[in-house]
Amino acid sequence: MSKPFDAIVIGTGQAGPSLAARLSAAGMKVAIVERASFGGTCVNTGCIPTKTLVASAAAASAVRRAPEFGVSAGGAITVDMKKVKARKDRISGESRDGVEAMLRGLPNGAVYNGHARFESPRAVRVGDDVLTAERIFINVGGRAAVPPIQGLADVPYWNNSSMMAVDFVPPHLVVIGGSYIGLEFAQMYRRFGSAVTIVEMSPFLLAREDEDTSAAIRGILEDEGVVVRTGAECISAAKTPSGVRVGVDCEDGEPAVDGTHILLAAGRRPNTDDLGLDKAGIAVDARGYVTVDDQLRTNVPGIWALGDCNGRGAFTHTSYNDFEIVAANLLDDDPRRVSDRIETYGLFIDPPLGRAGMTEAAARKSGRKILVGKRPMTKVKRAVEKGETHGFMKVVVDGGTKQILGAAILGVGGDEVIHSILDVMYAKAPYTLIQRAMHIHPTVSELVPTMLGDLRP
Repeated sequence: MSKPFDAIVIGTGQAGPSLAARLSAAGMKVAIVERASFGGTCVNTGCIPTKTLVASAAAASAVRRAPEFGVSAGGAITVDMKKVKARKDRISGESRDGVEAMLRGLPNGAVYNGHARFESPRAVRVGDDVLTAERIFINVGGRAAVPPIQGLADVPYWNNSSMMAVDFVPPHLVVIGGSYIGLEFAQMYRRFGSAVTIVEMSPFLLAREDEDTSAAIRGILEDEGVVVRTGAECISAAKTPSGVRVGVDCEDGEPAVDGTHILLAAGRRPNTDDLGLDKAGIAVDARGYVTVDDQLRTNVPGIWALGDCNGRGAFTHTSYNDFEIVAANLLDDDPRRVSDRIETYGLFIDPPLGRAGMTEAAARKSGRKILVGKRPMTKVKRAVEKGETHGFMKVVVDGGTKQILGAAILGVGGDEVIHSILDVMYAKAPYTLIQRAMHIHPTVSELVPTMLGDLRP
């Protein structure tokens, strides 16, 4: 049965629901299609549940460290993973239910549960229904990638999604992948009580970051007892009587790691391979990401791609910003573009990393004359008072324009403090705007002007 709409939104991640609400408020008749859980990755297997787990792990760490602050916790410290999981499930579920209720309550909306597949540039089939519209928005997200690791097909493993069902503490968790997902789970489960080993193919953790940032993060994890094996150029997996064996082939250390469980955190891939994109003539790149222009339009007029499936960002905030860009162009006569935004993201280990703009290495490679300011967290009184002195803050400035090119704040509050720098970058103001500002004492933010006052070539 063919059902006409003004717009179809495929997927209910961070971009889709907000866009559907805007389109509905503008008087359009909107079909919303969701094949699985409302809210996408962030709500179900990403930001919300993982950061809820991070909070539980931080509480466990705080109890263990209580004697450092003159506080006696008393008795043995235990982690009830069933209760930890139940708390995570409740918080995630409330968000998921909220998204679904909002969508089902849209005055001009119709929700379809099922897998959407294109039949033409203007028609999408969901079960027995064929939905048609002049505007179609793809917001299908991504999933964990499975790299070609020898023996992996014969070994049970978790990924970020299946990890959500775990309600016990694995005796020895081997994390394959040393990027954001892997590092957050590694510290989290170490704090829950697991032995943890990270196996990373590249020479550094978080290979996209500067080497000093990578080294500092490695130090934070190793100080908590996480074993890090980098340079693992020939990773393999096999069953053992007690669990699993992961071959690492590193230059230093044993050639294999024996553990009880594997978490695979080695990248993501877009959910675009079963949408019938070819029937609509929609172009994708070699990795399966939908090709879009600076306003998130595909090569087919009337079809847009938002969120993780377009390869223009892999974070909740980039997905939401995609919605804002599309809505501004389509509904507000406000010509916004993807290229206007500044790359920013966080790593939510403890202490967190807040990043904005270019790395120091990228700035040097660009050929600019740059100035760099750096301050260790050991010289930040708020960090000292809290007993959290790991990390540093660093800023990179264009020596000619005096504009901030990028910054990294690895330390207590770094994921919040970075925004004071990010906002000035968007304003295209010189660094002196922050340098001359009076900030509150004692805070982490007050040391940003101090750092900017000590810029060096």
